[in-house]
Amino acid sequence: MLRNLLPRTSGSQKVWAISQVLGVRCQSTVTSTSSTSTPSNEATKLLSRTSLLTIPPRDSDLTALEKQDEIIKRRRKLAKTVTEIKKFKPRSPGQRWYRAPIYSHLWKGTPYKPLTVALTGSGGRNNTGHITVRFRGGGHKRRARLVDFHRLDAGKQRVMRIEYDPTRTAHIALVKNVDTKKMSYILACDGLRAGDVIESYRKGIPQDLMEEMGGRIDPAILSARTNQKGNCLPLRMIPIGAVIHAIGVTRDGPAKFCRSAGTYGRLMQKLPDKKRAVVKLQSGEHRYVHLDSCATLGIVSNIDHQHAKWGKAGRARYRGFRPSVRGVAMNKCDHPHGGGRGKSKSNKLSMSPWGVLAKGYKTRRGKHQNNMKVRDRPRGKAGRNVRG
Repeated sequence: MLRNLLPRTSGSQKVWAISQVLGVRCQSTVTSTSSTSTPSNEATKLLSRTSLLTIPPRDSDLTALEKQDEIIKRRRKLAKTVTEIKKFKPRSPGQRWYRAPIYSHLWKGTPYKPLTVALTGSGGRNNTGHITVRFRGGGHKRRARLVDFHRLDAGKQRVMRIEYDPTRTAHIALVKNVDTKKMSYILACDGLRAGDVIESYRKGIPQDLMEEMGGRIDPAILSARTNQKGNCLPLRMIPIGAVIHAIGVTRDGPAKFCRSAGTYGRLMQKLPDKKRAVVKLQSGEHRYVHLDSCATLGIVSNIDHQHAKWGKAGRARYRGFRPSVRGVAMNKCDHPHGGGRGKSKSNKLSMSPWGVLAKGYKTRRGKHQNNMKVRDRPRGKAGRNVRG
């Protein structure tokens, strides 16, 4: 503190030292009866308040580059943190193998009600009551979150909180537009936290950024402002080789690819003459998308979702999954593998209940092939190495 920094003096010397440090002129009255000087009222107040002096934080007067440097340092620190996997003491058989990642930054309260709708389950049945999707039914009551996959709102958006979404594997972020105060849900990328500021550039470069660049596009300033985690940009503005997620297909359409937990793509090539771009998806497939389609920088949150273990069959029922019945356990009239004596499928190839071969049979032929595919995903051992 300031008092410890001052020399050990008394009387008028101490008052003078304090006035020199604080930049305040103090006058002392000297009496004839005593050799020591008496400080004035102003100096006494300053002397009594020296122990309460603190250095204020510099958050208010930081430059744009200093703020960006702080954000990068914090995100690097978050990238090095290891997520703890929750493990219970096995007081019951269902707790013995239960594993779940712990995220302390998730919102503990209820969702933002205006951005949710009631979710009604069909139990795998169509309008006539017939089962069209097997092994579905039951589950906990949920409300669907209305996630904005278009990201058309221009302007800066502040992240209010990171939430858990029961209808998807990734986490979602509740953001608030700084100018219009509009609330919306978006997919949370890895490293996004409450208080961060993100922006969407789908409608072009904003006017304030153009004024900052002096009325013309400066590549250095533009890349420094736009190339941040959570920002949504057209593929035309994203550098080649960037890691992206929530990738769109058409020019004005929503995000379609790389939306589940821990997934990401990579921009491989730009073809301005064809108005297309080549992106590499999580499976290793290369495909065409529109050059002006949207994409968000970063990786989808909840990367450790793959390490979770439900531990018991009941947790699958909570999510609306009913038990799957093997074909060899059915009767002959219910499945091609059914019937017979013992565990035998009657020397038949693996197939679906409707007779479609399950292993090695190509179901996309002729007009059903995907014309937007540049390179097929690697299969077999090569595919496992790419995805694993």
